[in-house]
Amino acid sequence: MKALSPVQQRRLRNFRRNRRGYWSLWIFLVLFGLSLCAELIANDKPLLVSYKDHLYFPVFQSVPEETFGGFLPTEADYRDPFIAGEITSHGWMVWPPIRFSYDTINYNLEVPSPAPPSPENWLGTDDQGRDVMARVIYGFRTSVLFGLTLTLASCVVGVLVGAIQGYYGGKVDLLGQRFIEVWSGLPVLYLLIILSSLIQPNFWWLLGIMLLFSWMGLVDVVRAEFLRARNFEYVKAARALGLGNRKIMFRHILPNAMVAPLTFLPFILTGAITGLTSLDFLGFGLPAGSPSLGELIAQGKANLQAPWLGISAFVSLSVMLTLLVFVGEAVRDAFDPRKG
Repeated sequence: MKALSPVQQRRLRNFRRNRRGYWSLWIFLVLFGLSLCAELIANDKPLLVSYKDHLYFPVFQSVPEETFGGFLPTEADYRDPFIAGEITSHGWMVWPPIRFSYDTINYNLEVPSPAPPSPENWLGTDDQGRDVMARVIYGFRTSVLFGLTLTLASCVVGVLVGAIQGYYGGKVDLLGQRFIEVWSGLPVLYLLIILSSLIQPNFWWLLGIMLLFSWMGLVDVVRAEFLRARNFEYVKAARALGLGNRKIMFRHILPNAMVAPLTFLPFILTGAITGLTSLDFLGFGLPAGSPSLGELIAQGKANLQAPWLGISAFVSLSVMLTLLVFVGEAVRDAFDPRKG
């Protein structure tokens, strides 16, 4: 493994000195790692089934009801009393900690939904009888994955556009600036409302639409770095040696120009997650029924008699964003040249 350079060692040391950001990163990684295993934590299927000396893994495979003494060739419903009784009589089942998926409806509620927290539903249910804890776990994963994907895609496009503008300057820079001014002035929410009425939005469709307007966040920073660096002596020497513009831009200037944009990435990720949550809250985000923290906030607003809905969504979203802000502060300290 290649040893870290003295500059990289200093940055890592500064990052660790910010204890709040350092531990926030680890807490966020643990929570995100658990959400990636959501199917093993909250699921309406058992993790392992032993039936007549045969092992089945319903989480990873579809097992027909006929296998367990049923009458239908469709996938078994393990919460059905008959199927559960057959398996218990001839074997055993290992359930996840939460026996509900994000779309599982609890038909055995003793009170009308939304039902308050209980030993079966740790954070209660929403207005459709779905487990809130399961929806928080799956919604956390969806929000973070969406935010990470949008942040990386926006970073690639923004860095590319800013590098071209800053390196070539002149008319290229002028045309780029005018285009960004016009493009950033478009009413994004109105466009989303119009497009949502024409097309059923999904994860990738929504990601593409938001990418069209989120890539401009890093353009100005990268452009300024390239404008400053294109007249440095090592760039002039590279040109004199006959090195092409593409190699000069991405091999020599870009590594030095990425210090400032990297400090913005945690905050761009926070903005992407907040944007998705806002669209889901307004009803223009992910399809209905998808695990979404924004939809949970909307349900809390519509069901004031069920405070656990709003509290669950607020706590999960605030913890996520707070951790990311603390990580962003630590990253900023790590790249601060004034701190040795």
